[in-house]
This record gives sequence, structure tokens and C-alpha cells, in this order.
Amino acid sequence: MALFTKQDALDYHSQGHPGKLETVPAKPCQTQKHLSLAYTPGVAEVCRTIAADPHTAYDYTNKGNLVAVVSNGTAVLGLGNIGPAAGKPVMEGKGCLFKVFADVDCYDLNIDTKDPDKIIEFVKLLEPGFGGINLEDIKAPECFYIEDTLKKEMDIPVFHDDQHGTAIISGAGLINALEIAGKKAEDVKLVVSGAGSGAIACTRFYESLGVKRSNIFMYDSRGLIHKGRTDLNPQKEYFAQDKDHGTMVEVIKGADAFLGLSVAGQLTKEMVASMGENPIIFACANPDPEISYPDAKEARPDAIMATGRSDYPNQVNNVLGFPFIFRGALDVRASAINEEMKVAAANALAELAKQPVPDEVKKAYGVDSMEFGIDYIIPTPLDPRVIEYVSAAVAQAAMDTGVAREPIADMDGYRAALKDRFNKGRERMSAFVDSYKLGF
Repeated sequence: MALFTKQDALDYHSQGHPGKLETVPAKPCQTQKHLSLAYTPGVAEVCRTIAADPHTAYDYTNKGNLVAVVSNGTAVLGLGNIGPAAGKPVMEGKGCLFKVFADVDCYDLNIDTKDPDKIIEFVKLLEPGFGGINLEDIKAPECFYIEDTLKKEMDIPVFHDDQHGTAIISGAGLINALEIAGKKAEDVKLVVSGAGSGAIACTRFYESLGVKRSNIFMYDSRGLIHKGRTDLNPQKEYFAQDKDHGTMVEVIKGADAFLGLSVAGQLTKEMVASMGENPIIFACANPDPEISYPDAKEARPDAIMATGRSDYPNQVNNVLGFPFIFRGALDVRASAINEEMKVAAANALAELAKQPVPDEVKKAYGVDSMEFGIDYIIPTPLDPRVIEYVSAAVAQAAMDTGVAREPIADMDGYRAALKDRFNKGRERMSAFVDSYKLGF
């Protein structure tokens, strides 16, 4: 049964204030003194201070809590190349999630160019005003070149969530699934359906967790990626097997794990039945996974399965990652989001899944029990503790790896402050949104 109709979605986005975001002053502007402080002549004192020391922009402007979500609309959800205007509702949604889950401010910037060098130049020009850059819905392979270049040439975090978000969340699930299955990452045979930006990033991240490249069998629409093919881009070549080992039906026999970031129907019940003991199946195509949850569990009740859907256990949802990763990075004024910070986020999520779940979370999902095990390897997006676990872990990793410009001395105090910020932020936003009296 559908949760909403097309008209519900259109009404949600159009009624009251069109769209999902609004700029609201954070300082009073009601008296002559307020105006002279907010703008001329008082603002000149702040301008002079920043001109003398540019780093003080973090102290006197919103730079330290502001992320730009940048997209050209060439790979929006499952809709494809629909352009920057049609992609804007998704980018606004990203901004909502940044604010609601981690109190991070966001401007969505939807640009009309497919030229990767122009995108790079545009994003580089944003650095003075933003604390971080979230690249979004930019198609492969251009997205790899764009992110890699910007990470080298910018001194603030640049993060392509389509790649790394799914990688980090599913990586947390993989850590716990391996523990439950009694398997080691270095021994796992992994079959991957899909070779786009998400699949490439996930599989590279699994390498960071210990999976061996030689044990990875990646398939695109033309079959297994192997060195005998002449149609591979550099990202695919990285995972090329020495020879063609056959179809996915053949290769998946005895496999320990399956990762799907492709299309529905790529994995059959017979293929699942042929996998090894306690198979790990991450079927993440949206909205319809490579195999449905009921079909996979019917074929193999011992399967540890995750999907991108909210109506089945173990949802791989990017909102568990990007808001909190940026929160931690911004709070230490990080110059980058590096691999160690991403691994720290995955480990933090994996650890949180092992903790007792608060009653409020179970109530939100309409269940009496939610315990670490085959049907609970990833925390839920509605768990209020995610900000404490993930943001603190990311901030600590930034400090440990030398990319933090403002280290945090009291991590226990920081965790408490994160919890307080989350609660107070929710209260402020609820009061503001309720003032529109929209009835949603």
C-alpha cells in the first residue's frame, strides 16, 4: 500500500513556502542598532578582521556550518539525466536532511553544465564561503574526475555522497554481517552487480575493510569485468579479473557475498540458493532491488540481507552517513574527508547496531524488539544516537590523521554537546515549520 499519492507529493512541495528550504536570520534585525551591526557600518569591522586573518571567517560567518550541495542533474536518483532544474527538489531534500539530522546549514546549487572542468572551476570558486562541498547526482565517469581533482585542489572537505554514502553505510552492515556469519573480510568472495559510481565506491571501500581485490567479481551490462575487455574505463580496470570466469550465474556459486547497485531482477532465487553458507546479500537497487527480500529469504533463510528500502530490515540509507560525517568534519574545521574518517564512520555505525535500542526508536518503527542479529545489522535513520557515535568518530579520525585545524580537547563534552544540539535543533525547526500550519 502506497504511503502517498502523486498529488500528496506535489502538495507537499508547493503549499505554503514553495520548496523545502527557507533562509531565516539567526540574529535580530529589529532596531536601528541591529541594522547598523548586521550591515553597514558595523559589518565593516568584521570584514576588516577577516581580511587580516581569513581563517576567522569561521568565527564571524556561517562558513563553519555551511555545506554547498552541488549538482548538474545528470544522474538523479533512478531518473537519470533530468537536468539541474528537475533535480533541484532532490538537492533541497538533501538540505533538509543535513539540517534535520545534524543541524548543518545547506545551500543547493544546481548548475547548467555537463563539462567536468567547468564544474571543477565553479566549485573551486565557492571555497571562501563554504565549510564543505557535497557533490550530488553527477554521472559517472565524470564524477570520479571531478571529485578527485577538487580534493587535490581545495582546502575544505569535498564529498561525493552518491559514491561514499552508500559505501559507508553498507560497509557498516558488512562489518556486522561478517561477524554474524563468522567470516573474515580477507576470505570473502564478493560478486558485484553494477559498475557505476556507487558500485565502484562501495567495492573500493570494502577493500579498506579487508576484502581482497582478487576475490571481487564485478559485472556491468556487458558481463564480467576482466582484462580481456577493451571497453573499460580506469575505474572498472581497477577491478578487472585476469580472465573471464563466466556469467554471474556461474561465478556466484559458493560466493560469500553479493552487492547489487544495478537493476531489479539481476539475482534469482536459484542464484541465491547456490551461494555459500550464511550468504550476505546487499541488493541496493532502488526502488526495486536486484532480488526482493521475500524471495531471497525464501531461497536462503540463513541469508543476511540488506536493501535500500525502508519496508524491510537493514535499510542502507545514506542519511545515516553524510549529515553526521560533515558535522564531525565541520566541528574540527577539517581540510578534507579522508579514508580514515569514512572507515571511522562505518565502524561507529557498526558499533551502534550492537547497543540496546531505545524504546522511542522501536515505537517509531512499530516493533517490540530490535536487537543486533541477522535482521538488525545497521542502525535505523531515526536513532537519535547516530550523531553522537558517527560525528564524534569522524572528528576523532580527522584529529588522528592531521586534517583537523581546530582539535577538540574534550570528546566526552563534545558528544554531550552533539546530543544537546540535535534536540534543540529539532525543537526550533518543529516550531518554525508548524507555524505554516500545513497539516502534513
